[in-house]
Amino acid sequence: MSSKDFIIVAIDGGAASGKSSTACALSERFQLLHVDTGSFYRAVTAELLRRGVSHTDLPAVRAALAGLKLGTRVTGRRAEMEIDGRVAGGEIRSRDVNENVSLFSALPELRQWLLSYQRGQTGVARRHGFRGLVMEGRDIGSVIFPRADFRFFLRADPSERARRRVAQGQQDTIHERDRLDSSRKTSPLTCPPGAIAIDSTRLTLEEVVASMAAPIAAYLAAP
Repeated sequence: MSSKDFIIVAIDGGAASGKSSTACALSERFQLLHVDTGSFYRAVTAELLRRGVSHTDLPAVRAALAGLKLGTRVTGRRAEMEIDGRVAGGEIRSRDVNENVSLFSALPELRQWLLSYQRGQTGVARRHGFRGLVMEGRDIGSVIFPRADFRFFLRADPSERARRRVAQGQQDTIHERDRLDSSRKTSPLTCPPGAIAIDSTRLTLEEVVASMAAPIAAYLAAP
């Protein structure tokens, strides 16, 4: 899928397992475009809620998705989703979005609709001169890029993840998010075979990043 001239790093894991922090660090260290697919699902959820669409009304969901035009804006090293030319702001972290994002994300129609857009971020990264991309989410190493150069899966104890979420000012219910993400029929949250699993519960961010960066650096340095 890629080469040393352009690498793909996939990071999966549940809420507050450390995906964003590690992805940001790897992005900076290796000059990779950082793609947070969770923000994509949140942006689409916010837009559907703004239009009064319920996740239980599939015809309305399909009709709304068919009318949305997606783009990507690169800010620094981060890819941001544009919907009809607009980048969503703080509303993607609102209580309404927190309560609904897993419900919308479980819809096969929405996941299939976003598939090519997410894979298309490789083209965005290339056009902007990045050495590759680091994409985080819940099905990156299993569905989006199953042949990524590096696939990591982050875990942490639910109590530690809940503590982190509170510290971040978020209002997610960790157990409920896990249940919805792991039990959905399409692309459930799971550690894909062959991925490097890391438990971040008792590790510092620096330690987690170091464990990921080591094999990437060795790969890039090899003749």
